[in-house]
Amino acid sequence: MPRIYTRAGDEGETGLVDGTRVSKADPRVDAYGDVDELNAWLGLVRARQPGADLDAMLARIQRDLFALGARLADPRSAATGGPAKAALGQDDVTRLENAIDTLENELPALRRFILPGGAETGALLHLSRTVCRRAERRIVTVAAQGDGAADALAIVYINRLSDLLFVMARAVNRRAGAGETEW
Repeated sequence: MPRIYTRAGDEGETGLVDGTRVSKADPRVDAYGDVDELNAWLGLVRARQPGADLDAMLARIQRDLFALGARLADPRSAATGGPAKAALGQDDVTRLENAIDTLENELPALRRFILPGGAETGALLHLSRTVCRRAERRIVTVAAQGDGAADALAIVYINRLSDLLFVMARAVNRRAGAGETEW
């Protein structure tokens, strides 16, 4: 069994999927690191048992986030499309939009901004949304470099995901009977 440590990163560099060595401070590494952090937060949300419907959505999103991270970590993704496992498409964005629409049907219309919080799982979803927004900013930074590491679809997907996480937080709080604090 290989060891988890390789010592290859001890000098502040990491390897991309194609073997290219880059600084751990590289914007691409920041981007896929934030996507990985988001995935971990969503794992914590799932551990809090948000309900079968939300858990199924989150499980699929976690797989999507692995695909997104793989795309960001693979310089070949833009040229070759990357491995099929790392494919994200417009259908994935549409799936997020449909989930938003479904959940919004059970929620009152927003009248004002709301403060993050509520039930523990709702608060964790709000926290996940902020990590998602940070990942989005990092992906936009990578896209601006123009090396193909982040495409328009990645930006749309992560933007829509942050919207879904906000709506999920509201739905979880409503289902738990936790009121929303308006600002």
